[in-house]
Amino acid sequence: MSTLDSLTVKIFADGADRRDMLEMYSRPYIRGLTTNPTLMRKAGVANYRAFAQEILAQIRDKPLSFEVVCDEFADMERQAVEIAGWADNVYVKIPVTNTRGEPSYELVRRLSRQGVKINVTALMTLRQVRSVLEALSPGVSSYLSVLAGRIADTGVDPLPLMAEAVRMASTHPRVELIWASPRELLNIFHADRIGCHIITASRDILDKLPLIGHSLDDYSLDTVRMFYRDAVASGFSLQT
Repeated sequence: MSTLDSLTVKIFADGADRRDMLEMYSRPYIRGLTTNPTLMRKAGVANYRAFAQEILAQIRDKPLSFEVVCDEFADMERQAVEIAGWADNVYVKIPVTNTRGEPSYELVRRLSRQGVKINVTALMTLRQVRSVLEALSPGVSSYLSVLAGRIADTGVDPLPLMAEAVRMASTHPRVELIWASPRELLNIFHADRIGCHIITASRDILDKLPLIGHSLDDYSLDTVRMFYRDAVASGFSLQT
């Protein structure tokens, strides 16, 4: 098993709780941060612009991705330009389609030509990866977020798709592929093994990082003890 120090994949923290984001930012192995409207809603964010500016006032030296919050491409373009202007370390998340399933490739092309750093999100097929790569300007730093965890949710192994996406992105030196929405800590090692540039992870997965290299015998004993403590604490008894 590899160690955390031996990983080449960059770990980004995914979340929208201000305290958690700042704590994750302080960890040297967290190389960037991402968020999205769903996470912000769960965290109770009420004012998007104020939330982003508060975070950016304290995080200036690691990339941060913020998403547009509209459905029409003209509005997305306007919002993307504003969001990109918030700070130099900002990447603008653009969904690969709008809610009507219309692809955003032309919008991606326009924004990329303007020099906007884009994080194209919600990709799940190689066709989408190919089309986005064709739209991106080669001289502008960009991310492609392939939601490997959601692919796995459908019963499909995302590893072959992600490996091919890495190969496709290799011809674009300013593009980094993100393994997004991982479901378990092991996905970090999956992403590292295939040469994926970045993996995003939520707090519940990142909190498991100290388990890397943990003895399975010790972990087995820890689990037995946990079950016993909870049985005792609950007052369970089958005595007659």
